[in-house]
Amino acid sequence: QVQLVESGGGLVQAGDSLRLSCAASGGTFSIYAMGWFRQAPGKEREFVAVMSGSGGSTAYADSVKGRFTISRDNAKNTVYLQMNSLKPADTAVYYCARAKWRGPVAFEKYEYDYWGQGTQVTVSS
Repeated sequence: QVQLVESGGGLVQAGDSLRLSCAASGGTFSIYAMGWFRQAPGKEREFVAVMSGSGGSTAYADSVKGRFTISRDNAKNTVYLQMNSLKPADTAVYYCARAKWRGPVAFEKYEYDYWGQGTQVTVSS
């Protein structure tokens, strides 16, 4: 059984940085794309970033492009999300997820089958 555990969330001010981590256990980590999603109160869960299993392909939502960076360490079964220049609009619960199928990247929620419990990120103005 695959388990994903996020950490690193917190309360920060606008312009600050945070790094989220997602530690995976079970399954074969390195062959699946890993993604980050977020959900703000009253809104749908939305795609943030994804990295392929090899790390050779990445993609970002337009709203975070240039500010967020996804990375992974397959030796540690961990994926990261470095978030810089945070804005109040980035406030949300952030989830990591593992893609269902082997492939480069995945953008839609239905393309992921394992999810973490989420970590809260709050950005004050």
